[in-house]
Amino acid sequence: MRPGGNRGWLLRLVIAFSFAQGAVSMARPAVSYRALALGADERAIGVIAGVYALLPLFAAVPLGRRTDHGRCAPLLPIGVVLISGGCVFSGLADSLLAMAAWSGVMGLGHLSFVIGAQSIVARQSAPHEQDRNFGHFTIGASLGQLIGPIAAGALIGGGDMAGTSALALLVAGAGAAVACTSLWRIERRTAPKSRTAAGERVPVQRILRARGVPAGIFISLAVLSATDILTAYLPVVGEERGIAPSVIGLLLSLRAAATIACRLVMTPMLRLLGRTALLTVTCLLGAVLCAGIALPVPVWALAVILAALGFCLGVGQPLSMTTVVQAAPDGARSTALALRLTGNRLGQVAAPGAAGLVAGVAGVAAPFVMLGGLLLLSSGIALRSPAKPGPGRDEDGDREGHRDGHRDGHRDGDGTRRSRGSRGAGVAGGPGRPWAGRAKSDGL
Repeated sequence: MRPGGNRGWLLRLVIAFSFAQGAVSMARPAVSYRALALGADERAIGVIAGVYALLPLFAAVPLGRRTDHGRCAPLLPIGVVLISGGCVFSGLADSLLAMAAWSGVMGLGHLSFVIGAQSIVARQSAPHEQDRNFGHFTIGASLGQLIGPIAAGALIGGGDMAGTSALALLVAGAGAAVACTSLWRIERRTAPKSRTAAGERVPVQRILRARGVPAGIFISLAVLSATDILTAYLPVVGEERGIAPSVIGLLLSLRAAATIACRLVMTPMLRLLGRTALLTVTCLLGAVLCAGIALPVPVWALAVILAALGFCLGVGQPLSMTTVVQAAPDGARSTALALRLTGNRLGQVAAPGAAGLVAGVAGVAAPFVMLGGLLLLSSGIALRSPAKPGPGRDEDGDREGHRDGHRDGHRDGDGTRRSRGSRGAGVAGGPGRPWAGRAKSDGL
C-alpha cells in the first residue's frame, strides 16, 4: 500500500469512524438527558461533559509518542472497546458520579481511536493529498454526528426520561462495537519508523514552537468546543424553550449534515480562497452564528442558524489537522496531532465547566455567547498566523522536491526532483517518501 495509491483503507476507516463517532454523538445527549432525570442541574451537566475530556487530557501525548515510533492500527479496536463500555455502563449507572466516571472512559476510547486514525491518514497520505484525505476522514465524524442525535432523539422521551435515555446509551454501546467489522487492512503490516525512533525524541517545546502548530491547535480547540457544548447544551436549551428531544436530535443532525456538505466542497473552497482566508472567514461567521443561538428565535430560525453554523464549523478540524501535520518536525507528526487533541480535550474540560458557570449565572443560552467570543478570537489568530509550509511545500501542501537525503533521483524540467526506486516509509512527508505533484480533485 503506497501513499497516493488505492484508498480503500481510507473508505474502511471512514466507515469505522462513522460508527464510533455515531455512538459517541448518540451517547453525549443521552448522558445529558439521563443526568437531568437523575436530578442534575446546569452546573452538573457541565462537570459531566468536562470529565469526558479529563482522562484523554493526560493520555494524548504518550499515545502520540507511541504511534510516532510504531503501529497506529492497534489503537482503533482499543478505542472501540472503551467507547462501547463507557456507553453501556453509563446507561447502567444510577448516580451522577458513576455517570461522570464512565463518561471519562468513553472519552478515553474516543481519543485512542482518533489518534490512531489521524496518524494513519497522515502517514499514508502524500503531502498534496492531506487536505483532501483529512476532509474525507472527518466526513466519518460528521456522519456519526448526523445519525447519532437522530437515533438518540427517537429513543429518548415520554414519561420515563431515565429509562429511555439508558436504553439509548445501551444502543450506542452496541453501535460502537459494529465499528470493529470495518477495521481490516487499515494499515500496512510493516510499520515505518521515523528518524528519531532509534534515538532522541523531538521535544514537545520544539513541536509547539513550529510556526502554524499553536494556531492550528487553538483553532481546533475553539471549533471542537463549539461543537461539544452545542451537543451538550442544546438539549438543555430545548428543555427551557419547550422543544421536544426528537426535534433537538433533528437540529443537531442538521448541523452535522451541513458539516458533511462543507467537507464535500472543501477542495474548491480551498482553491478559491486559500487555507488562511477560509479559516478566518468561517471562524468569524461561526462566532456570529453561535451568539445567535442565544436569541429566543423560533425553531425554524434556530434550524437555519444551526445549518449555517455546521457549514462553518466543518472547515476548522480537517484544515487544522493538515496545518499541524505539515508544520510539525519530521518524526513527530503523530505527537503533534496528539498535542492538537490535547488542546481539544483541554477545551472540552475547561469550556463545559465555564459554560456551566455562565449558564448558572446568566441562563442556559449564555454559553453560546461565550463560544462566539472564542471563535472570534480564533478568526483573528487564523488571520495573523497563516500556516508556514514545511520544507519543500507550498501553501497547499505540495512538495516541490526531495529532502537532501534523497539525492539519487533527478530533476525534471520544472525543477521537481523525481526519485528512482524510492519506497514509501515514514510519516507523511517524512524520510523515504519523496513524492511530487499537484493535488487532484478525484473523490474518495
